[in-house]
Order: sequence, then structure tokens, then C-alpha cells
Amino acid sequence: MIKRTLYFGNPAYLKTKNEQLIVELPETSEVKTAAIEDIGLLILDHAQITITQPVLGKLLENNTAVITCNHTHHPVGLFLNLDGHTLQSQRFKHQLAASVPLQKQLWQQTVMAKITNQANLLAQKRIANKALINLVSKVKSGDSDNCEAQAAAYYWKHIFPEFLNFKRFREGEPPNNLLNYGYAILRAVVARSLVGSGLLPTLGIHHRNQYNAYCLADDVMEPYRPYVDKVVCDIVRNNGNFLEMTPSMKQQLLSIPAMDVMMNDEKAR
Repeated sequence: MIKRTLYFGNPAYLKTKNEQLIVELPETSEVKTAAIEDIGLLILDHAQITITQPVLGKLLENNTAVITCNHTHHPVGLFLNLDGHTLQSQRFKHQLAASVPLQKQLWQQTVMAKITNQANLLAQKRIANKALINLVSKVKSGDSDNCEAQAAAYYWKHIFPEFLNFKRFREGEPPNNLLNYGYAILRAVVARSLVGSGLLPTLGIHHRNQYNAYCLADDVMEPYRPYVDKVVCDIVRNNGNFLEMTPSMKQQLLSIPAMDVMMNDEKAR
């Protein structure tokens, strides 16, 4: 079953009763409910949202990822369950014991999958992708030749229309804002899945920033970034260079957790 994504962008009071999330909306006096076990991602994006401790406890018990946003409506915080799997300590030990050669091979596979998906998206947009296809077979263990960066240079130069003069930079001009938001959603979904699989999201295979609590999530999400890029491309197509975040754009980006992906020629979610 696909878990639900719930977004709150208006004042709300969130409490719980009988394993249900009870949502009181003061602006309209509405009261809504949702089964907590069905929620995979909950996003809090308003300064006047109150959430009770029992709600947080039950959400985390059901491995729900809870995201908080800042005054610019960008995700800045992520709450995850600390006890996500019955064999968690055993899997932590296997992670810690992973050899350097194994980690390099896993990163090689990750980069190859990312570049392949970037090439596929270019093909969908009828953009030449031969340069990326050629790079896939050149990725070595650990990506020692940094094919990922070579692919990125070509990919970002061509994926968006020329009138945007786009440069991928976190604090750069739109649609960087849309990419940042989409990647934050993707990161939360991946981190939640890792915890649910009994893996430690902090311990990465390539990302190793000592200040980053989600290094493995940042590794695993790499091949899925083009799925976010696809949503942003569709937004650009419909809005031109008017790309400041709107509720409609946010709604499209919030569909990311439910997107279909292809694995071994089979559709997966």
C-alpha cells in the first residue's frame, strides 16, 4: 500500500484519538481525520500549527517521516523513528563491517543508475543524450574519474529551456528553488525507507560529511533525482520563467512520493 503524504500549509491543531490523526482547522472550524498507520510523510509548513506529543509519538511508531518548514516554506527539519526494524542492530553491524571496495562498487552502481536515468529523461524531452549514454560504461569503482560531475555538466546545460540560462546552484535562481524543495521531499522519503529497512541513514557509502545525519539517504537518493527533475521540467513547461513557488507547484512536487519507477523492466512504487 502507498503511504499518504499530508501537507499542512494553514493554521491547524493536530491531536490523536483511537489511532487516528485529528486535525482541527481554526480558520474554517473543520475537523478532519486520517488513520495514522496510512501516513508516510507529514509536512508542517505554517507558524501557527500545533502538534501534540502523543501525535508525534504515534507517527514515529508507524515510521512516518515528519518534515518541518521554515519561514520561506522550505523543508529544514526531519523527524524519523529510532527503532524502525526488528533486526536493526544486526543490520547496523553489517553496515559498519562493509569493506571499502564494496562501498566503492556500490557507489559505482549508484552513479551508473543516476546517469542512466538522467539520459532517459533527456530522451523523453527529445534532447540528445548520447554523451551520457557513453559515460555510463566509463564509470569505474568509486567513480574515480568523476563521471557523475561530467554527466551533470552536460545534463544541467540541456535539461531546461535556453531562456532560463540555468545553472544548478542551491541558492541560485529558479527553478533551483523547485529542485531544492523536491529533493528535500525525496530525501525524507528515502531516509524513511532506510529506517524501515533497518539501516542507519547516517552511515553513507560515499557521502561522509561529519555534520550530515543522512549520508546514506543522500547516496541512495541520487538515482531518483531525475524523477524530481521531471516534475520540475513539467512545471517550467507550464509556467515559463514565472517560477516562484505557488500552491499549484507545491502540489505537483508533493506527488513525488507516489511516482512510479521502473526496476528490472517492472513498475515499482
